[in-house]
Parts: sequence; structure tokens; C-alpha cells
Amino acid sequence: MDRIVRDPSIVGGCKEDAADDGYEGNAQTFRILTKLAVRYSRDNPGLDLTRATLAATLKYPWIRDHGKDEKKSKWSAYASEERDFLWAREHCKGEYKTAEAELMDWADDIAYSVHDLEDFHRVGMIPWSEIVSDEALDGIVQGALNSWKKDPRYPADAPRRLSEALGRVKRKVTIFPSVTKEAYDGSREQRRQLRNFTSQLIGNYVRAITLTKDVDGPAVSIQPDAADEVRLLKHFARHYVIGLPALHAQQYGQKKIVRDLFQIFLAEGKQGNFKLFPARLRYIWEDNHADKKARLAADCVASLTENEAYQLHSRLTGSESGLILDPIVR
Repeated sequence: MDRIVRDPSIVGGCKEDAADDGYEGNAQTFRILTKLAVRYSRDNPGLDLTRATLAATLKYPWIRDHGKDEKKSKWSAYASEERDFLWAREHCKGEYKTAEAELMDWADDIAYSVHDLEDFHRVGMIPWSEIVSDEALDGIVQGALNSWKKDPRYPADAPRRLSEALGRVKRKVTIFPSVTKEAYDGSREQRRQLRNFTSQLIGNYVRAITLTKDVDGPAVSIQPDAADEVRLLKHFARHYVIGLPALHAQQYGQKKIVRDLFQIFLAEGKQGNFKLFPARLRYIWEDNHADKKARLAADCVASLTENEAYQLHSRLTGSESGLILDPIVR
């Protein structure tokens, strides 16, 4: 979506309609909270949240900066919400996240590293026999290192740290033989051992974060060993699942659906023809007409659930006509 909303050739060849600051999930969340969510009158858009609550949602507390690598790939607010962003961050120090934002970010990392791992284990996608026997050592560590190198704070001892983190994870999981040696079938003993393993990891990681007393630095401190393990575990999914051809085929189709819906919403919206728009989405164009047209079309796509996007795309492209009494989006 990021490239789609910025590319004038996709946005009908009109640069004025393109959104220069692209699309980012975190920034879209902030836009929803401050502008798109419906709670009060049109004169009071968004959810009317406090500074502290809004600041807690800013995982990357800056607006996109195309001149800096770390600020052009991830950011938490569009230029259209700059006023709200500055208000939320008025009492924050530098570009550090608030303590609440740090806690939420760490909780998110734990969920990705442990709960995703558990889900993929249940469907047989994590070959623990390879992991505990060192067959996958180089691939897993190198993949995690490649991802870490994108961080400007990449440490010189990263290879050693991740190798040691993998060793610790292996030692923790090998005491649960049903996890490493048996295909998961949901038996009571397998569920018990899997739950004990994941609970042990979660407990360690929850206890690894503490508040700091540094008024001019980060609000929290995370134990390096725990941070390294979480970084490594997050890569397990990428190493064993993300590269699957079936997933790539699925994502290819999903990208086409997103692009098609975006172009339909954009073309019809620019003409003021909202008959094809589900009623729930029409207010986006009516209440935010000063915003870039590409931004409004992206808002419409982002407001759909996955199932709604599939159904609406099928109907608008003619692959499935549906029933006239069958609404897709309410």
C-alpha cells in the first residue's frame, strides 16, 4: 500500500492526488484514533483520547523523513495528523517512546516471538529436531542478523549474542521432549509440555523489562539476553513459514485485491460517485475532503476486514455477482 498511494502513475497520473508520506500501519492507527473513528459530531472527529493514551500508541515517535533510513521505513503519523502528533508528544523527551509505548511494544514482541511460535508448532511448521541438532544454526542466526543490521544501533558483538541466544533457547526446549520429538496431535501431555515451555519463556520476558530513572534517555530497560532471545524467536517464523510458496501465492493475490480496491475507490471518489461505496465508508470522503485523494482511498481499503475486502473485490470485479439484498459492509 505504501508504494501504491505515493505513485502518481497508479494514482491516475495526478501528483496532487498522491500521498507523499505513503502508508504505514502505525500511522494509519493514529489517523483512525484522531480523525476517522466515529464517536462524536463531525466537528469533533476521532475518539478524543488523552495525550498519554495517544503517545502510548506511537511506536515510532516521528513523522516520515525520506532523508533518514530509520524514519523513512517506519513512522507513526502522517503529515495530515501532524498537529495531533505534536500535541500528543508535547511533554515527551526527544524522540524516545513513552514508558507505555515501550511496554506495549515489548508485549507485541513477546506475542510475535512466543505465541506465533506456539501456533506454528501446533501445525507442524517448526522442525525442532533440526534446531536442537544444530542443522539450522547458521540459517536462523544469519537471517536474524540480516534483519538486525537494518537497525542503526546494530552492535559489533551481535553474531556472538544471537548464537548464545539460540543455545539458551535450545536448552530450554530440550527439557520438553514431546515438543522436540513428537508431531503435535493435541494430546494432554503434549499440551502440558508446550504450555510449560511457552509459559516459561513469557515469564522470563515479562520480568526482563524495568523502568529507568534516566530523565533524558529511554523510559525502560530490557535485559539484553531476553531481547536477543525474542529477536531470534521472531525470526523462527520468518525462517520456516514466511518463505513458503503457498504463503507467497496468497500474498500475491491479496496485494492484487488491495490495489484493485484502492484504484476503484480512488477513481469513483474523485468523480464524486459514491454509489459503489459501502455506506459505512462514504463519510471518509465527505468529512475529509481536504486530504489527498489517495489517502482517502487508502482509508477506505484499511477500514475493511479481510473477509469484507474479499467479498467486495469479488463483486466489484464481477468474479461473483452476489445478491442485491446481501450487504457486504455494514
